[in-house]
Amino acid sequence: MKINRLLSIVMYLLSRKRMSGQELAELFEVSLRTIYRDLETINSAGIPIVSYSGANGGYEIMEQYRIDRQIVTLEDLHSIMNALKGIQSSLDDPALDDLMAKVGALVTKSEQSRLEEAGEKLIFDTKIWRGIHVDRPMLTSLRQAAKNRLVVLFKYTNSEGTGELRTVEPIGLAWKGYTWYLYAYCRLRKDYRTFRLTRIKELVVSAERFANRDISMEDLDARWGRQDTENQIRMVLRFHSRARAKVEEYFPPEEITITEDGNLVVRTEHAEDKWLYGTLLSYGTDVTVLEPKHLADNIKERARQIYSLYE
Repeated sequence: MKINRLLSIVMYLLSRKRMSGQELAELFEVSLRTIYRDLETINSAGIPIVSYSGANGGYEIMEQYRIDRQIVTLEDLHSIMNALKGIQSSLDDPALDDLMAKVGALVTKSEQSRLEEAGEKLIFDTKIWRGIHVDRPMLTSLRQAAKNRLVVLFKYTNSEGTGELRTVEPIGLAWKGYTWYLYAYCRLRKDYRTFRLTRIKELVVSAERFANRDISMEDLDARWGRQDTENQIRMVLRFHSRARAKVEEYFPPEEITITEDGNLVVRTEHAEDKWLYGTLLSYGTDVTVLEPKHLADNIKERARQIYSLYE
């Protein structure tokens, strides 16, 4: 519907600063002429659209414009509050308490009653029930170091079990899967790296400030996301029927074939790394590597080494 497209255009321009007409046309899969008409309609509705010419030209909403609360629904605010509560469970940041209070103030008294009557439907929590402990002081120190661009030093243990002293320029923190990671420029490796917080020891925040390297968390996350698709191998795996629940939790339906005997054959791709071998071995006798042969041979050798520990 046109009204949905108009609202989406406003949201994109508010969040992404400036976009060209062609970018908007491709995004919403309409003609450039339609986008021009949409922008005129938005401008006529009182939302000031400003156009810029030149190589970096495009359209954006006037700097001073702010969106009204009425465009954000009660469900939107409820979801924001749930997300903030989940993040706060790990960070314990007073600034987040203040932010939650501000968001909560946007909810009217009648809406608060509606929420209380409906009850909670969603819990977002970065903590897990068992296992990894979140080091809140470390999180706070690294966040402040990244914000103030202060060099940090620590001892880091890699996946091989080797500990090294690292001096890094912190960019920010990311929650991935079930643990926190530090995104930073490593002076030892002379490149950007991710550091798992559970492997960081003896953290020291120095007084040395580093220059802005003009790279964002989003840029780094996108770069490492692309690396995940490189150096992958094609695999064919056969799983016993009793492992079906675990297999369906991890692999997408299009990669799974159910055989007549109830077993599962999975055709997928994955980077050949220690994580892959550890995951396949965790299935024990419930998985057989059909292809490639070298992967099956390596699994066999690792199983022999495990067996030898108990001879």
